[in-house]
Amino acid sequence: MPEQTTGAPAAPAPLDLVTPDGPLSPRLKLMLLANGQRFTAVIHTLAELDVAGLLAAGPLPVSRLAEQAGCDAGQLYRVLRFAVLIGLFHEVEPEVFALTELAEGLRADLPDNVRDAVLLDGSERFNRAFNGLLHSVRTGKPGFDHVHGTSFWDHLARDQEAGDTFDAAMTGISRRLGSIYLERHDFGSPARIADIGGGRGWFLASLLERNPDATGVLFDRPAVAAEARTLLEERGVADRTETLGGDFLTDDLPTGCDTYVLKTVLHDWPDDEARTILRRVRAAVGDTGARLLILEQVVAPLNAWDPAKLLDLDMMVVMGGRERNLAEWSALLASAGFRVANQPQAGEWTVLECLPV
Repeated sequence: MPEQTTGAPAAPAPLDLVTPDGPLSPRLKLMLLANGQRFTAVIHTLAELDVAGLLAAGPLPVSRLAEQAGCDAGQLYRVLRFAVLIGLFHEVEPEVFALTELAEGLRADLPDNVRDAVLLDGSERFNRAFNGLLHSVRTGKPGFDHVHGTSFWDHLARDQEAGDTFDAAMTGISRRLGSIYLERHDFGSPARIADIGGGRGWFLASLLERNPDATGVLFDRPAVAAEARTLLEERGVADRTETLGGDFLTDDLPTGCDTYVLKTVLHDWPDDEARTILRRVRAAVGDTGARLLILEQVVAPLNAWDPAKLLDLDMMVVMGGRERNLAEWSALLASAGFRVANQPQAGEWTVLECLPV
């Protein structure tokens, strides 16, 4: 259902690609966009080799980089020379490279790095799934399943390395987004928090640190919930946290909490499965009046720039889920026995405060 607006935002400007001789022609710009797999492959390769980490202490010649990364110097130079074109690294003198602000995001030692997410997005199975985009558009089914013959979730369950990469990426995203949420939103003073699909527990630990009298329950896949104990102990909140392993599509969710959190969970799922998760939360809430906090995006209308519109393609092709606008969120929540009680901001990572109906 489209959102109602009083005016259409202007069409966004085309991708700003400028050379020393001026802007690229529209045709060349289009050709670059059509060959974006090159950018993906270059960024993923340099992340795998940890070139940004090797350059953290300062510029190095490509021969030293290749020696430390265990690769061919001539080939690495050619890849780095390409990377310079998109602002990723800088050739300060012939065959000597330095970090740029853009490349800093690939440094694993920085708390706001995106290296794990890049390793996930550029991984062979994740990246190749986009060959199934046309299949998704025609059938409404995930392209990942069509290309690989299995669902993304089954793939993670069967491939330990892929599962570890995914969990590491989600932990990194949780840290970055968690900080944004904690800065922007007043979570009040909860007494007992249930973080459903809470991963390794970074966000729940942050909420418990801010509320020293509160307790928490972390619910996620059994293997993930087991790993969460380490992080919770490191953060000093393990004695106030219960970890439960299970499947939020089929298993009962923890009861006795006044605050339930679903952070970047529901966009992974199509409406039917998202509704099942919400109804299980609603059953756990019962008649207690506990609130549900959904930490996700509300898609901005029409031509407005919104990263959710990019991420929505990942959801479509890989997981089969979707990003939702406010009307879609309201309808989905109503079908599961909740109502939106605030005015979440569109075009941003936001919080939908939901109350049981």
